[in-house]
Amino acid sequence: MSRARTVSTLLASLVLAGGCGYRVGGRADLLPSTVRTIAIPAFSNATTRYKLTEQIPSALTREFISRTRYRIVADPREADAVLEGAVANFMSAPTIFDQATGRAAGIQVSVFLNVTLRDRPTGKILYQRQGMEVRQRYEVSIEEREFFDESGMALQRLSQEVARQVVSSVLSAF
Repeated sequence: MSRARTVSTLLASLVLAGGCGYRVGGRADLLPSTVRTIAIPAFSNATTRYKLTEQIPSALTREFISRTRYRIVADPREADAVLEGAVANFMSAPTIFDQATGRAAGIQVSVFLNVTLRDRPTGKILYQRQGMEVRQRYEVSIEEREFFDESGMALQRLSQEVARQVVSSVLSAF
């Protein structure tokens, strides 16, 4: 009798576990099947960092091409969906100081974005993230002879991180 009870308990557990909604992340696709092409125009910019509005759409284009089945088009009028964005704020602050000189040795940059993916024919919002914050750190050489401005590379890494997060959010059902 105890063997039958064990088997029935095991079967009941499997049935309940199968219906719990567990699934592997990153396998879903939030976009409707009608979306095959996406346009990613230049982002608007409310900051003094003009390069971000070029770097982020480029990074998003590369990320969509490498990780998805969607074709990226230049003209929003030819796209099934349009990914629009705005760089709302940019902040840069020292995080580490050299004790000998008092100069900043580490900098953290933060960018705040508003991103919307819209179905072009209907205008329906397919994905939206307001106030998205992405951070990146970089170091500043203390020695003036060895100084190399790392801020450009930090902005490039920051753009890649924005692209990774946005594409992951669009592809997953979380």
